[in-house]
Amino acid sequence: MTTDPREAARAAEAREALDRVKRDNESFLGSSMARAADHFSGKDAPQDDAAELWGRRVGRALSLLGVVVLAWWLGHQMKVW
Repeated sequence: MTTDPREAARAAEAREALDRVKRDNESFLGSSMARAADHFSGKDAPQDDAAELWGRRVGRALSLLGVVVLAWWLGHQMKVW
């Protein structure tokens, strides 16, 4: 192996480029769905507090239901369906 600093810099740049390609190659929908699943399951709540965990889950489910109902109502008012 050579100890040329230019070769080491090129190797580091190549590794960074491969990491960027790997990161950019991930499916947008797949990563979004994974984040949404983590959000609605309450992964950010303290795991030792069951009331906090279930409160977040119920609240987020009700907010999703509210968005769906409001979207339906808006479509109905605009006579889209």
